[in-house]
Amino acid sequence: MIVLAFLVQTLRIAIPYLFAAAGGVLSERSGVIALTLEGWMLTGAFTATIGTYYSGSPWVGILCGIGGGVLAALLHAVACIRYRADQVVVGIAINLLAVGITRFFLRLAFDSSSNSPRVPGFDWIAQSGDGGREAVVLASLANPLVVLAVLSLVFVAWLLYRTPFGLRLRAVGEKPEAAASLGIGVNRVRWIAVLGAGALASLGGTYLALEQHQFTDSMTAGRGFIALAAVIFGKWEPRRVAVACLLFAAAETLQIQLQGLQLIPSQFVEMIPYILTIVAVAGAVGRAVPPSALGKTSEP
Repeated sequence: MIVLAFLVQTLRIAIPYLFAAAGGVLSERSGVIALTLEGWMLTGAFTATIGTYYSGSPWVGILCGIGGGVLAALLHAVACIRYRADQVVVGIAINLLAVGITRFFLRLAFDSSSNSPRVPGFDWIAQSGDGGREAVVLASLANPLVVLAVLSLVFVAWLLYRTPFGLRLRAVGEKPEAAASLGIGVNRVRWIAVLGAGALASLGGTYLALEQHQFTDSMTAGRGFIALAAVIFGKWEPRRVAVACLLFAAAETLQIQLQGLQLIPSQFVEMIPYILTIVAVAGAVGRAVPPSALGKTSEP
C-alpha cells in the first residue's frame, strides 16, 4: 500500500504538469515560446474558482477556467504574433500581470488578499465513503481532470503526427518560409496553437483550484516553469515530455515523504524538485534541438 500511495500521489501532483506541458508542446512546436505557462495556469485557477463559487458547479468552473486561459493566451498571441513583440519579454510580462490581476480581483471579489472561500470539487467519492485510503484512490481516479490530463499529451501526439493540421503546425515551427510558400497561413496556425495551449495550461490551474477547493495567491508556485522544463527535457516529443512530468512529480512526492520523516532539514528537502529540474534541463539543453523557428518574430 505504501507503493500504491506513492504512485497515486505522484499522479495527482503530475496533473498540472501534464496539462501545462501539453500546452507547451503545442505552442513551441508552432514556433511560439511558451514562457507564459505559469500565467495561463494561474489565470485558469482563478477564473475556475470564480465560476465554481458563483455557480456551485465544478463543471462550470472548468469552462470558466478554460475561458480565462484562452483570454490570457489571446493577449500573448496578439502581442507576439500580431505585433511581433519579443516573446520572452511578453512571457515575463504576462506572468507578472497574471499575479497582479488575480490578486486584485481576489481582493475585489472576496475581500481577501490571500485566498478565496471554499468551493466544491470532484472528491464526492471520498466524501461519500469511509475516508479510507481506498476512497482517496478512487476519488483521484474518478476526477475527470485526471483522465483529461493523462489523455492531454496523447491528444497532442495524435494531433502533431496523425493529422494534416499537425503537419502544418510542425512545418510552421521548423520552416515558416517554406510553409508560407505552400499556401499555409503561418500566423493562423500559430494563433490556433497558442489559444489551444492556453486552454490546456488553464486546466492545470483549474485542477489545482478544485483539488484544493479554493484559490490562493500565486498558488501555481512555479509549476508552469517546471512544465516548461519538462518540455525541454522531453525534447518537445509528447511521450518523452509525459515521462519528464512524471519524473518531476515523483521528485516532489519524495520531497513530501521525506518532510514527514524529518530525517533531513526541511530547507534541503524542499529543494529536491527544483534541483532535479535544474540538473535534468542542464543535461538536456545541449542535446535538445528546439524547433528551428522557435522565438522568431519576423514574418515569413
